[in-house]
Amino acid sequence: MIRFADAKPVTYSFEKDIQPAVFSITLVMMHDVVDPALASRYYSYCTLGADAIVSQFNHEIPAPSSYIKSFPSIIIKEDKSSFNYQVAALYCIYETGKTLLPSGYLLEDKQKKYVDKLKKEKIALSVIQQSIDVAKEVSQKIVEYSKTDNYNKLSTLVAYTPKKGDEYWYPTPPGYFEAVQPHWNTIRPMIIDSCTEFKPPKPTEFSKDSTAKFYQLAMEVYHALNAKDSVERTEIAGFWDCNPFNLSTAGHLMIGFKKMSPGGHWMNIASIASQKAKIGFDKSIQVQALTAVTLMDAFISCWDEKYRSNRIRPETYINRYIDVHWQPILQTPPFPEYTSGHSMISSAAAEILTYLFGYDFDFTDNSESMFELKPRTFHSFKEAAAEAAISRLYGGIHFSDSIINGSICGKKIGEYVVQKIKTAGVKPAV
Repeated sequence: MIRFADAKPVTYSFEKDIQPAVFSITLVMMHDVVDPALASRYYSYCTLGADAIVSQFNHEIPAPSSYIKSFPSIIIKEDKSSFNYQVAALYCIYETGKTLLPSGYLLEDKQKKYVDKLKKEKIALSVIQQSIDVAKEVSQKIVEYSKTDNYNKLSTLVAYTPKKGDEYWYPTPPGYFEAVQPHWNTIRPMIIDSCTEFKPPKPTEFSKDSTAKFYQLAMEVYHALNAKDSVERTEIAGFWDCNPFNLSTAGHLMIGFKKMSPGGHWMNIASIASQKAKIGFDKSIQVQALTAVTLMDAFISCWDEKYRSNRIRPETYINRYIDVHWQPILQTPPFPEYTSGHSMISSAAAEILTYLFGYDFDFTDNSESMFELKPRTFHSFKEAAAEAAISRLYGGIHFSDSIINGSICGKKIGEYVVQKIKTAGVKPAV
C-alpha cells in the first residue's frame, strides 16, 4: 500500500516492473549489437544505481560500496517522504541506460510510458517528479563512476593483430570479424581484485599429431553431434547460443540476426527466479545488481586469459587438419577460444544465484522464447550452468578442456563474490 499526502491510497506492486526495465536495456543492446563483455558492464552500472537507492531505504540491503571497494558512497539528501524510492530505482535503470548505451535515446519512450503508467495508478505528480529527480541525481553519479573504469581508454590502446603461428586464433567465417575487446583485461573489476586473480591452468598443448591429446580434443568436437542424442544436443546448443550477431549467408546474400548476450540470458534467469520466489522489490533489485557485477568480473577474468593463451578455435583447426568442409552448428565468436566464456560466466552466475535462492531451485527458463526456442526446465542454477557450458562443445565452438577449466574458474569467482557479499551483510533472498 502506497500513501501520499496529495493522492488517494493506491495498491501497486513495483516488483513486476523490474524485469521489463532490465529487459529494455537488453533490447537496446541487441539493437546496438553490444558484445558480451561490454554488455555485462552496462548491466552492472544500470542496476547498481537502483541498488544504491534501495539500500538507503532498506537497511537489510547493504549498499554497493560495502562490497565494491571502488564504489562511491551515494547519499540521497532529498526528503525521503517527498518521493517514492521504488519509482526512483526503476527510473534510474532507464536513465543510466539512456546515458551510457550508444542508442540509449531509445529508452526515452520507455521512460515516458512508465511515467504514464504511474499517473494511471494515481500516484501524485509531485511524487513522480521528485522520484525522477532523485533517479537522475543518482544516475549521474553512477555515470561519473563508470568513467573511471578505464573503458574510455580502450580506443587509445594499440590495435590488436592476430598472432602468427598455427596454434593461435585467427578470424573465422563467414564474417571474419576482427577480435572483440582484446584489451578488456584493463577494465577495473567490481569485486575481484584483479583480472589475473583466477587464472586457469594452461590449455592443452597444441599439436597436429593425430596421437596427441589436442588432436583428440578436436576429434571430440568433430564427432559431438554423431551421438544418439544429437537432436537434443542440437537443441541445447541453440538454446544457449546467445550470439549478439549471427551472420547467415546464402550465395552473395548476407543476413544478420541479433540475439541477447550470454550475460543478458543470465540476467533474465535472475528475473525469473526473483518472480518465482516472490522476494519483493528490494531484494529483486539486489539480485539484479549482484548478478550483473558477478558477470562483469567473470568476463574480465575470462577475457584476460583469452588474449593470453590466444588459442585457435575448433573450426579453424578442424578445417586445416581434419576436414576442410566441416562447419560448427553455431557460428564461431570472433575472439580466442580458451577459456569458454559461457562456461565461466554461467558457473559464476550460478554460484551467486544459488547463494541467494538455494541449491534446489526449480525454474523454467523462457529467456529464448522471443527467438522461437522452447523453454527449458532446470532443477538448480548449477544444472543450467553445466548445460550452458557443454552447449559450446555441442555447438562446435569450444574444446572440452576450455569448458571444464572455464567452469572451474567461474565457480571460484562466484564463490569469492559470495564470501565478499556475505561479509558485507548480504543475506539469502529466500
